[in-house]
Order: sequence, then structure tokens, then C-alpha cells
Amino acid sequence: MKSKSSKTLITIMVLLMLFYFFPCGLEEAYSVSYQILNKPGGSIYYRLNVTIQQSLYDYYHGKSHTLNSEADFAKFVTPYALKPIADNLWEIYSDDEDFANGVLMTVHQIPYDVTEPARYPVETMVENRGDCDLFSFVAASIMKAGGLDVVLFYYEEEAHMNVGVNLSHAPHDARGQVYYITYNNIKYYIAECTGHFQDGWRVGECPDSLKSASVEVITLENCEQSSPGQVSASYKPLTASTISLNVSSSYVISQDTVTLNGKISPALQNKTVTIYVSVNNSPWKVLGTTTTDSHGRFTYVWNVETSAGVCFVRASWSGDYDYAGADSPIQTITILSTFFILLLTATMILVCMGIIIFIASKQTQQTIQEPQPPEIPS
Repeated sequence: MKSKSSKTLITIMVLLMLFYFFPCGLEEAYSVSYQILNKPGGSIYYRLNVTIQQSLYDYYHGKSHTLNSEADFAKFVTPYALKPIADNLWEIYSDDEDFANGVLMTVHQIPYDVTEPARYPVETMVENRGDCDLFSFVAASIMKAGGLDVVLFYYEEEAHMNVGVNLSHAPHDARGQVYYITYNNIKYYIAECTGHFQDGWRVGECPDSLKSASVEVITLENCEQSSPGQVSASYKPLTASTISLNVSSSYVISQDTVTLNGKISPALQNKTVTIYVSVNNSPWKVLGTTTTDSHGRFTYVWNVETSAGVCFVRASWSGDYDYAGADSPIQTITILSTFFILLLTATMILVCMGIIIFIASKQTQQTIQEPQPPEIPS
């Protein structure tokens, strides 16, 4: 009975170690879709298909979500990551007001749920829930990616946020009085990000509770300037793709190099591949980027400067208008410090010397204890 319990305990411990050291979870892309109208109250429907890689979600999920001041709201605006969505919206719209309303139609389809702490747009879209500030980050990211001049409006007393957008003209589709806030001599029309898809708020419309509310304008100079990847977006179903990753060695010494290579299938040339790394189960970080050749192959040489530990690496590409992006399987690399190698070498030398001394002493004892032949009397 005791033996069986011991085996069970050992099995549980091994499983726990595996769960800790080997990241688990889906490596497939997340897929979401949004209905888009050709204009508010329009009759032509489009379905925008969006895919988001697990690696991109993990990257943003691992970033700091701390807010030290209201100005930090801007860091949650990520235009580059959502640019494919903006590019697709511009295929439908030719007017900046229609474009902004198209963005509002998109965020109005995300279910409302009070969420803390703040989230990055990729997280909100994957988790498919959020509240006013999270919707505002998504809307501001797409609008800014589409070339519009955007700010965040923060109503502290109402615990609310929405977006302000500068347009080439006063909104034509607002139902009733048009509302805006002037900042640095620029009119920013209110874009309320909560609401419903078909009858939701339009640019220039303002909820009654905010019409006389005190508002703080948060500019986006401090928004994210680049991203390791992007979502994929298209009005047609995106064709699946795959990406592989191989490592030249699973064990390396710190300050050494390891070569990472792989291939995108189908073979696509001049595609950016991002290499992510997680050291000792820390949040995923960007190790670097590389580009595919005419056969879809890529190579990245990593000069390992990380201290000793277990590293997980994976490759990802963001996809394009035809193909959904993909993540490679996660590879494990164990990094050994120079001190550890020296200590291991010294230990092996000492062990070998000990064995030699032990064997020599045994042979000496046998020589000493070997009985002498009896003397033959003369």
C-alpha cells in the first residue's frame, strides 16, 4: 500500500513539473468575425474575418498592465497590431466619417463586461469582452492605424471613456446635435464605443450623461509605436498556413550561439517571421525578427546572452490578405552557464581521480595481503 502511494505521489510531482516547465495551451490562431455595414443604417453587409496568433496574445498578455497615471492609458493603444483591420475597412469606405463609424460598428459587437485591469486590444478581441476603456483602446487603435487624428476622452467622475476623432467635415450621419471637444484648436468629435451593432452610437453623438461632464483629453504620443506582429484580416475566409522551427542544439553554453531555422508553408517569400522567447517560464518576449527566402525558409542566429536556465522559443508570422498567420511548435533550449560547465568538469575530474585512487589503493592492499609461499626445508 505504501509503495503504491509513493508511486502515485511521484507521478503527481512529475506531472506538476511538466505543467510548470512546458507551456501549454492552444497554438492555433484565435478567430473572430464582425459584421460591417456600408454605412450607418446601410443595407450592404460585409463579414470581416480576423485571426490572432496565440503568440501575439501571449506577448500582450505578458506586458505590463500597470497604470501610474491617466497618461498611461495611451500605452494600450496599439495601431500597428490592428492595421490590417483598418486597411480592410478602407476598402469599403472612402470617407473618414464612414470609416470611423465602421470602427464603432466593429467594437459595438464585443460583449460588454466590466473588466479589470486594463487590457490591450488583442487581449480584448481574443477574450471577446470588455468595457468602455477597453473598447476605446480598440477603436482608437484602428482609427489611428487608418490615419485618423484620434485622442481618448476620460470622464473621471463618471468612470467612463470614449474616443475623440478629428474629421475632414462635420458628421453627416449623426442623429441630432453634433458634439465635439476642442483641444489645441482642433475639433475632436465624440465617438462613443459602447452600444449595439446596428443602432449604436455614431460619430458626433453623445450620451446624455456625458453632455455636461468634465473630460480630460489624453493624446496618443505615448501609444505603442511598433508591434512584433499583426492580426490577419480579410472579407474572405483565410487559408490556413503552417510554420516550422528547428534548433541547432537543445543544450548551449551562455555566450554561445544557436541557430534557429524553419519554413512557412506554403512557401511565401519576404514574409517577416518573429522569434519569441520565454526564459524560465517568464512572460514571452521578442527575441528578434527575420525574413523568408524564395522557398519560404528562414534562419535566425541567436547569440545567447541569457543566464542559465530553460528557454522556450517559437516562431510566428502574422499572415496576410490570403493566409492566416501561424505559430510554430515550442522548442526547448537548456542554457548552461560557464561556471556550471567548469564546476561540472572539475567535479568529473575529482570523481575520476577518486576512482583511480580507490582502484590503486585496492590493488596495493591485495599486493600486501597476498600470502607468501611456504619455505621448503633443505
